Amino acid sequence: MEKIISYIVKFLIGGEKAGTFGSLVGYTDDESKFSRYKVVILPSPFFKENVYGEAESIPKLPLNTIQGVPLLFGTPQVEWFRETLVVHADIIAASYFLLTRYEELCKRNERDAYGRFAGKSSLPYRAGFIHRPVVDEYGKLLREWLRHAHVDVAEPKPEISKIWLTHDVDAPFYCRTLRNFARVSIKGEGWRHALNYLTGPLEQDPYYTFPWLLKLSNSLKNTIGNERSETVFFFKSSGSSPEDKPKYNLYSRDMRKLLALCASENVTVGLHSSFDAGKTPSLITSELELLEKATGRTIRYNRHHYLASREPEDMDWLERTGITDDFTMGYADVAGFRLGTCHPVHWINPENKRISSLLLHPLTIMECSLSERQYMNLAYNEAFAYCRQLAEQVAQAGGELVLLWHNDSIAKNEAPGISTNWQRKLLASLIRNIF
Repeated sequence: MEKIISYIVKFLIGGEKAGTFGSLVGYTDDESKFSRYKVVILPSPFFKENVYGEAESIPKLPLNTIQGVPLLFGTPQVEWFRETLVVHADIIAASYFLLTRYEELCKRNERDAYGRFAGKSSLPYRAGFIHRPVVDEYGKLLREWLRHAHVDVAEPKPEISKIWLTHDVDAPFYCRTLRNFARVSIKGEGWRHALNYLTGPLEQDPYYTFPWLLKLSNSLKNTIGNERSETVFFFKSSGSSPEDKPKYNLYSRDMRKLLALCASENVTVGLHSSFDAGKTPSLITSELELLEKATGRTIRYNRHHYLASREPEDMDWLERTGITDDFTMGYADVAGFRLGTCHPVHWINPENKRISSLLLHPLTIMECSLSERQYMNLAYNEAFAYCRQLAEQVAQAGGELVLLWHNDSIAKNEAPGISTNWQRKLLASLIRNIF
C-alpha cells in the first residue's frame, strides 16, 4: 500500500514538484512520526483487513463536509501538533475509494441491464456531488494545508489543460450496404431515398458527419493550439451481441475512405472494444489485432462499447493487451465525474491493490447521457447549462475535459426521415463558449 498512498498524495498535490512536496505529507497515527512531516493525514479504519471490502467500509449518508467539500472518511478536525498540521479528514482513503471504483467492488450484485454499475446508484450521485471533481478538491485542500505549514505550493492555472473530442463510431453510415438499403426501403423513407443514399456520394450519407466534426476540431485547435486539443475516433472491429450491431467491414470502400480521412487529418484512432469484450475481456486482444491490421496503425487508446467496463479488475486485460490509455470512465446514465477527478490517473486495481501503467482519462460528458429519457432527459437549455457547469469545474481544477459525441447522433438535419435532435447544436455551442 505504501506505493499507492505515495502515488495518491502526489496525485493530489499535482505539478512538477509533487514528489518533493509529497515527502512532506505523512499518513500515520503514530505521534512519534509526526515531526517528520509538515502535514499528517490521520488514517481512518478503511484500509484495515477486517474493514476493507466489507459493507461497513462504504460511507453512510449524510456525509460530513470539510471546508464545504464532501468528506467520506474521518472528521473535519484540523489541529496543530507542535510544528505539524494534523488533519483528521482521511482524504487519502476517500480519494482511493473514488479513483479505484471501490464501491463497485463491494456491490457486485448492483448492475443494470447491460452489466454496468449505474451512476445513479453511486455514492457521488446519491450524496449529490457527481457534478464535482471531489478528489481534485481534496488536492486543493491539501495544498492549502501545506501552505499553512509554510510550504510554498502553487495552485494550478485555472484553465482546461486539454480538451478531448472523442467519437465512438458505432454506426459509421446510414445506408451504404444492401442490408441498409433493405432496412431503409421497408422501415425508413422508401426505396427511392434508400437508392440515393446507397449509390450517391458518401458525403450525402446522413451519418457521415466526420468532415463536420473535423472542421469543428480544427477550429478548436486554431483557437487553443494543437497541444491542448486532440480528436479520437474509436472504431469497432468485432462483436456478435445484438448490442454490437451494426457490424461494419473495415475493408469496405467507404471505410477505407473514412480511415484515409483520419490519416490526412491527423486523427487518433482508438479501439471501441465490443459489448462482447465487456462480458469477456480476453477478447480485447484479438479485437485490437484486427483493428491494427485493418488500419496499419499501432493502437493504444480504448473505450468500451456502451461504456460497459463491468468490473474494476477487468481493466487488467487492457494493460496486458498493450493499451496505454482508456477513455471509458464515465457513467452512461449521468454526466459528471465518475472517478472524482478530471485529471488522467493511473488505474489502481482495488482487488489486489496494484497500481498499473494504464492511464485513465475520465469521461466528463456523453451526449446521450444528457438527452435520453431513461438517463438525464434534459432539454437543450438545461443540458447546455449543466455542461457549462462541468466545464467550469474542470477549468478550476486545471484538468482535462473529455467529450463523447457519436457521429450518428448529429445526423445531418437535411436528411429526410432522419430524426434530429439538438446534439449537433450543443457540441458546436460548447466549443464556441468553453474557450
